[in-house]
Amino acid sequence: MSAIFDWASTDNLQPEPVTVEIWRQLPEDFCRSVEVVNGNVVRCEEPSRAHQKAARRITNMIEEAARDYMRANPDDCLDADGDFDVVLWDVPRMTIRSPDAALFDCAPNGVRPLPARHVKLVVEVVSPGSAKTDRVEKMAEYAAAGIPWYWIVTLRDNAVYGIEVHVLDHQSGGYKFVRELRPGTGAAVDVPIRINIDWDQLTELVL
Repeated sequence: MSAIFDWASTDNLQPEPVTVEIWRQLPEDFCRSVEVVNGNVVRCEEPSRAHQKAARRITNMIEEAARDYMRANPDDCLDADGDFDVVLWDVPRMTIRSPDAALFDCAPNGVRPLPARHVKLVVEVVSPGSAKTDRVEKMAEYAAAGIPWYWIVTLRDNAVYGIEVHVLDHQSGGYKFVRELRPGTGAAVDVPIRINIDWDQLTELVL
């Protein structure tokens, strides 16, 4: 008999909405495997190796760009990370997403989950099963949270095929498409800071 019949029981129903206070007390291993949408826990799809490598390498590029920016602007403090918790809002019910990469204002290590007001850029790598979530649901949520920049990264044939750059349009409250970077058509983005794209690092992701 399929294991799904054991899983599909009333005992497995979420007893109450998740709040920030509850989230901080949950096991880290559990939090890494889920997101929260309007208080409800949503299991995340297991990313492919190509997805993970693309996300990690793009995170490294953003982190290097942040260091370059701070050398020129020592009064500012920026940081970059990948696959960590960002609380988009907590009322009336909390929503937490874990972007594949992000650039944000420096915050103490104990600030968990990171409030969206600190975030300048979020990046999502699209997997076959996540296209609707990344292009519709998360795009609307990140915009509603006021995050200024959103990148959507697409994969094809074991490499990054394109990076779509979207900017928050405060008049409409949604994101506006700016441009798409592809190998041979663009090696840098100047907003929110100058980020150099090393396309060689984004090909042959899994050997």
